[in-house]
Amino acid sequence: MTDQHAVAKGFESVYGTAPQVVWQAPGRVNVIGEHTDYNDGFMLPIALPHATRLAVALREDGVLRLHSAQSPDGSGVTELVLAELVPGSVPGWAGYPAGVVWALREAGHDVPGADLYFDSDVPVGAGLSSSAALECAVAAAYNDLCGLGMTPTQLALLSQHAENEFVGVPCGILDQLASSCCAEGMALFVDVRSIDPAEGRTRQVPLDLAGAGLVLLVIDTLVKHAHADGAYAERRRGCEKAAALLGLPALRDLPYADLDTALERLPEAGLRALVRHIVTEDARVERVTALLDAGELRAIGPLLTEGHASMRDDYRISCAETDLAVDTAVAAGALGARMTGGGFGGSIIALVEKDDADGVAAAVREAFAAQGWAEPRDFTVVPSAGARRLLP
Repeated sequence: MTDQHAVAKGFESVYGTAPQVVWQAPGRVNVIGEHTDYNDGFMLPIALPHATRLAVALREDGVLRLHSAQSPDGSGVTELVLAELVPGSVPGWAGYPAGVVWALREAGHDVPGADLYFDSDVPVGAGLSSSAALECAVAAAYNDLCGLGMTPTQLALLSQHAENEFVGVPCGILDQLASSCCAEGMALFVDVRSIDPAEGRTRQVPLDLAGAGLVLLVIDTLVKHAHADGAYAERRRGCEKAAALLGLPALRDLPYADLDTALERLPEAGLRALVRHIVTEDARVERVTALLDAGELRAIGPLLTEGHASMRDDYRISCAETDLAVDTAVAAGALGARMTGGGFGGSIIALVEKDDADGVAAAVREAFAAQGWAEPRDFTVVPSAGARRLLP
């Protein structure tokens, strides 16, 4: 794992001078609550120990320069002019950090250009929010250097705006909130209608896995299906259509007790399936949160598996690889398992006894080998801190 001093040295090797600050923002795993964010619902993410580290020095010439240690082609510095930043103008990974600077300026903050150097160990394409980590690191570093006084929640909202409007990805707020606001040893219960912590709904929930003798095993299937982005947008439109047909502001407003009656009012089986997933998933988030509040960590396992079945059968966002990983993990002794992230590949999580983690991971690797698939990557994670300054 790259440390802050290595990032500072990397910055100096590219730009020839020392950075002013080094910040980091983590990726995330969603314990439960998938695709509920754009339905004004509930989510329960944790931040990963894996993070994007960013070294920064401001410039006064209106130029933004970006370099990533992970550039696949070994490419050098991307140089952009702040005055020329418009939505859709910056392709590839650089669009995410550039979009944050654009969003800051659009919001009325007269921020300058900068030299930015990124080094990340958040797996790309694994459904672990590598893009949100990029965005939130930039937002936090600019907030620090320019004295903007924005809260972590405000930085998350600005980062989401950058991804929605500048990059053109219609994501909800989950990823950015987790990257900005999570706390070590905690899961973050998020109520999208009330994300300001001062309002008391969005809050930290204790998740002491180690104290309970448990680990959260992440298995990255290494699969990313090409149609994922279009399917995400399609499902979001379907949810909005269903809410409108039911006369609701959002599907979050449909009580679980009224679900069956509401489903009978919808004309299409596809819409009924989308609604069923969202309403039952919101209920699962609340049930898991209540169990964690009560210290009943093992009891959340079946709810994770139930959530995967809903994503597989109703929301139809799983795939053969994630389904096999979940089924195999549970059969090998996991207390529960589910796909995490937007779907169509990416990663699953499995709640396992600490002593069983190696065996569960090995069983999934063997199942993939039997199918002739590439060996998945696996690692354990603990709930970690959100965006924070590392240097000075």
